[in-house]
Amino acid sequence: MKLAVITDSAANLSKETLAKYPDLYVIPLMIVIDGKNHRDQIEITAQEIYDNIDTKDISTSLPSMDDLSTLLEDLKKKGYTDCLVINLSSGLSGTFNGFRLFFEDVKDINITHYDSKTLGAGLGYIVEYAMELIALKTPLEEIIPKLEKLRFEDSLAIYTINTLKYLKRGGRIGKVAGTVGDLLHLKPVITVNEEGVYITLSKAVGLQRSLRSMKETMVEKFGQELIDLTIHYGDDREKATTLAARLKNDLNVRTLTLSPLTPVLGIHTGPSMFAYVARRVL
Repeated sequence: MKLAVITDSAANLSKETLAKYPDLYVIPLMIVIDGKNHRDQIEITAQEIYDNIDTKDISTSLPSMDDLSTLLEDLKKKGYTDCLVINLSSGLSGTFNGFRLFFEDVKDINITHYDSKTLGAGLGYIVEYAMELIALKTPLEEIIPKLEKLRFEDSLAIYTINTLKYLKRGGRIGKVAGTVGDLLHLKPVITVNEEGVYITLSKAVGLQRSLRSMKETMVEKFGQELIDLTIHYGDDREKATTLAARLKNDLNVRTLTLSPLTPVLGIHTGPSMFAYVARRVL
């Protein structure tokens, strides 16, 4: 068996991670600006999104099935017999279902398809763990239960935003409560629940208190257990760096990554966002 792993660009994987795993492939989601398609992370940057987010008609769209078809045909030519495909949450995007329907007609390669019920570094950690398990020669049928345990027991992804308007505009508001939050200066701490949709964990007055609540939630979840930690940010890397230093004082961090949020997700959060995503070192 020769196994490839395919994910989508909502995993927010770095170029270094992709270079580390030659059997890992990413299909970009699409960003539509004034009717023109752009491949996420390839044909547009996050800064371009933020510069135009309030002046142009910007939305997101499913990956190109032509891109997926081309990749699968290329994998067959390279001798791959199996694919593990890990998508962002079906509760937040039609990508998983789009892939699922496409796979119904795929022949000559075996597909194992997994709905991560998360996104961003939460999805990225699942993908990286899959690659680690494959390197250890873990049988494919044993990988999915291990990914489930990481997703629902051994990781946590939370974020806060300065305004709900971009989530509302993109239809990603999910079960996030407090739609009058902007008027009251309430900033939600948001996570993705087991159904794969956004919910509010807590609310605080002002961004600083919301960030403090996020840190407390991380400490409550992990204590002094060894973790890998990613901090996503919109357009304020300086503040993200300061937050990272504070978190390292309260958490036992093996690997800390500062990661700008991929453009296709930044559309729905806006530039003023910060996310803390962590996984136990297994």
